[in-house]
Order: sequence, then C-alpha cells, then structure tokens
Amino acid sequence: MVQAKRWILTKHFEGFPKESNFQLQVEELPEPKDGEVLLEALFLSVDPYMRPFSRVRMKEGDVMIGTQVAKVIQSKNAAFPAGVHVVGRSGWRSHTISDGSDLTPVMPDWPQDVSLSLALGMIGMPGLTALYGIEEVLGLKAGETLLVNAAAGAVGSVVGQIAKIKGCKVVGSAGSDAKVAFLKELGFDEAFNYKTVASLEEALRKAAPEGYDCFFENVGGPFSSVALPQMNDFGRIAVCGSISTYNDTQPQTGPFPHMTMIFKQLKMEGFMQSRWNTKHPESLRRLMGWLKEGKLQNREHITKGFENMPAAFMGMLQGENTGKAIVAV
Repeated sequence: MVQAKRWILTKHFEGFPKESNFQLQVEELPEPKDGEVLLEALFLSVDPYMRPFSRVRMKEGDVMIGTQVAKVIQSKNAAFPAGVHVVGRSGWRSHTISDGSDLTPVMPDWPQDVSLSLALGMIGMPGLTALYGIEEVLGLKAGETLLVNAAAGAVGSVVGQIAKIKGCKVVGSAGSDAKVAFLKELGFDEAFNYKTVASLEEALRKAAPEGYDCFFENVGGPFSSVALPQMNDFGRIAVCGSISTYNDTQPQTGPFPHMTMIFKQLKMEGFMQSRWNTKHPESLRRLMGWLKEGKLQNREHITKGFENMPAAFMGMLQGENTGKAIVAV
C-alpha cells in the first residue's frame, strides 16, 4: 500500500482562484492489478488552460486536472516496465495507479544532461504548441515580421526563438521589465512592457513600422483589438490562448475590428497541438535537436514541494513565471 497525496477542487472558482478552492487529501493506493502501473510524480505542470478547463470539465470534489512527469515504480504492464519515465494526465497527484492508456513514454534517448521537467515545457506540450502554431497555422516565412504576446511565457518564449531560427523579425510583449530583458537575451528584435507603455498602439507601431505579417495570440481581450489594425494585408493570426479572460466572472465584450479583418483579408485560426499528435515524436526530436545545438534557450520557474501546487497555479495566473511554470515534487 502506498500513501498518496492529491489536491481536489472544493469549490468552482469565482473570479481569481483562492486557497480555499483547493484541499489536500491523503489516500491509500492498492497494489497494481494486471495491466496497471504505479506512478510516482517527479514534476507537475501548471498551465493557463487549467483555469477555463476546470470550469467545464470538473465537478467539485474532483482531483485538479494537469500533466506530470512520473516514474513507474511498480508495473504489471509490459509496455511500461518499472524504472521508465512517462508523461501522464494524472492531475495533481503524488502517486497514481494507471492502466497505461493515458501515458506517453519520455523519448528513449532523452539526454542525461537535460532535465526531465522539459518534457512538460519546451520538449513537451508548450514547445509543440509553438512549433505547430508557427509551421502549421501561420506558415511563417523567412523575412516576415511576427508579433507574439505573453512572450516570456512557456509558449511565447519558444515561439519567438523558433521564428528567429526561421529568419524572421520578432516583436514580443511581456508584463515586466525583467521579462523584457529576458526576451532580449533570447534574441527578440523588439520587446516592450505592455503594462508601462503610454500607448499600446504606439508601442506596436514603433516596434514594427512596417506592420505585422503574423501574430501569435496568447492573451486575448483588448490587446487583439489594438494589434489587428497593424496587421499587413493577408496577415495570419494563430490563437492558442486567452489568458486575459480566464478569471473573468462575465465574458468580455467590446470593440473587435471586424472591418479590419475584412479589408485586410486577415486569416485567424484557433488551434491545439493535439491536432497533429501523429507528428509529435518527430517534432519533439526537432525541438531537442535545436536545444542541444544551442538554438533554443530554456528557462523554468520552479516551485518546490507538492504542497505548493495551489500557490504555483495562482502565481502562474498572475504572471509570476518567466518561462515554464513547474512544480518539483
């Protein structure tokens, strides 16, 4: 028997989450049955999508949703022998019994000098989101100008770096001067703090007087309404997040530049990386290759201790992280 910890949702969020929305519980797990494995979490991910998904996919009393890198410590499933590392959608649990259906092995040739936490970040879902958004949705070409908001986050920071690999001009916005400095370290051509500029419209125009061919949208809300008029004709917008709206109690309404969309003949497409899951193995190898070649830089915001999951989640929603937010068990 293994004593496991788990975080449950005690009450659906009303506005921004509070500590009282979560409860830490302890449970005894049985021995794995035939076809099952016992997992021990090593790293857990906290991501913006958890906020809106909890509203539509969870009931009060459910274990918080989420992804983790775990080690198989007991196995009665030949596909996942003891000792291997996997990525699983096990939620906020320290230990899990799984039949293997929701597990993906970490790539077998994972370099020993690369932390397994990156399987939740640059060499995982955020990295794949960045890659597919650029290649499959935007079709970004050398010489084009790309705008990315939330650019110092897990997805945005990879987006900008891949765009530079492809020979593009990259403009990023972030929420602090320290994050802007980080974007400069990554090679962004222009970066600004959207919280301190006198005018977002002027900041965008100054960063790229020639306009924007592509826009990688992570934020939503008023930012989009200001950015779209500065898109060039036949511009493309990839929408993978709307973090500015996740804690709203009422849906945002307001001006949206529909006529701009029409007259500039813009293309806007929402997407999730799971659409291209058959490409994941090859795409992860490409991302790892760029990392090992020094073409991609990684930064993580690591919170230590399973007991700090709610604090890490709320901090991520408030923009405390630069790069991927991770909890190390």
